Amino acid sequence: MAGTSTPCIECCMKERFKAVMAAGENAKNQPQTAPTPKLQKVKFLLRDNKNFAKFYEPRVVSLGPIHHGKEKYRLGEKYKLGLTKDFVTESCENVTIEDLYKKIEEEIKALRECFEEEVTRPYDNGGLAWILFVDGCAVLQYIYYAVKEKFTEKSIKRASVAFWQQDLFLLENQLPYRLLESLMSLSKMKGKFRSSIRDFIKKNHNMVLEGGQQLPGNRERSEDSEPPPTHLLDLLRTSLLGPPGSQTKTKKSKIERKDPEWQSYRNLQELKAAGIIVKRSCIKTGNYLRSISFARKWINLLPGKYFNLHTGHISLPPMIVDDSTRPKFLNMIAYEMCLDFYNDFGVTSYISFLDSLIDEASDVKDLRKARVLYNFLGSDEEVAQLFNEIGTDLVPDLKAYKDVKYQIQECYDNTWMKFTAEFFHYHFRNSWTGLASLGALFALFLGATQTWFAVFSPDDCNDFCKKFTQNL
Repeated sequence: MAGTSTPCIECCMKERFKAVMAAGENAKNQPQTAPTPKLQKVKFLLRDNKNFAKFYEPRVVSLGPIHHGKEKYRLGEKYKLGLTKDFVTESCENVTIEDLYKKIEEEIKALRECFEEEVTRPYDNGGLAWILFVDGCAVLQYIYYAVKEKFTEKSIKRASVAFWQQDLFLLENQLPYRLLESLMSLSKMKGKFRSSIRDFIKKNHNMVLEGGQQLPGNRERSEDSEPPPTHLLDLLRTSLLGPPGSQTKTKKSKIERKDPEWQSYRNLQELKAAGIIVKRSCIKTGNYLRSISFARKWINLLPGKYFNLHTGHISLPPMIVDDSTRPKFLNMIAYEMCLDFYNDFGVTSYISFLDSLIDEASDVKDLRKARVLYNFLGSDEEVAQLFNEIGTDLVPDLKAYKDVKYQIQECYDNTWMKFTAEFFHYHFRNSWTGLASLGALFALFLGATQTWFAVFSPDDCNDFCKKFTQNL
């Protein structure tokens, strides 16, 4: 038996070796990234976190094929059908519902290519076309109603509107932007729908927008201009990050030659003790996640309202923190982790940088006082916990904010600056302690003067000095 089984084992192993070599060659020839990342499920590495799993699944409405047909979204299907009917009757002129569906059916092969194969495998072309047709019309009409605030007259409750809004920015709930463009092309309200999408993204931007600040990727596009986004989540991510050159350039630090990855400070409180504070970024730089910079400054050295000496400040963009912050950032991070999406991990890097500053409630308090964080979530402890949880196990781009990190570390390691900052922080933190410190210094000066005259004064001045010191 042993003699007869050996050739079979050897044959089996040879087949395995061939399979390994063939798979390796195929992987080598396979392109690492696609021109457009495919719509897909959240990777298991993120889903394994039980605290985060619920933020990747829709709450009231499923969009696209991934969660379609689940029992808990049956009520959401009724809302979608109503919104689809409104889209057809209100925005389409001389175009029937059959014409709209036929348009999607004609493009279904290209639309299927926008998804990973396992996502669309359970549906034939007709079934997938119907899902995308209804969901696409519903999304466009919802966004239009949200911007125009027409839900009240349509008898749609605020709670449903809020949950819908969160569900629109889940990675597993995305629709190809190509689908939305196809539907808008047959509508007489094409310009209004595009404008509504731009305003809707702005409302969900989470950053404090100043004046007429324009969001990147939301300009009216011509045929030859920039390509459309992959989906709404991609559009939100682009608008949050801002243009690639929006990060302020800072002078390179000497630390780069020593240890570019070393960071010895743990939170904002340690930086504050070293004289480094946080300030709100300048409006001119734009309020984007990339709008982070560092500058050395000496401020409030002369007597005034406060007597603080700061060796430098970090400029951060102002951001609103509310119930939607966690799911939005988690899903953008999940989008950046998709294997076929070549990107700079902009959102991941920003969250990692912010997490390096926030460790406890006092850090959030300082960010609030600097008008960098607007807390609509609850207590400062909750906000600190939010960023600490999101920032766990992230792998950011090491080049992101590199110059800023170098400058911070170099300033933090300056012993003389740290001593000076600590001295002014503890002795001149307000007007009363400043006056008390000045009084103590003046008394010390008088004592030193008296001692000097007693020891080193000439003999012919002794009588005068004695009289002078007695009067003191």
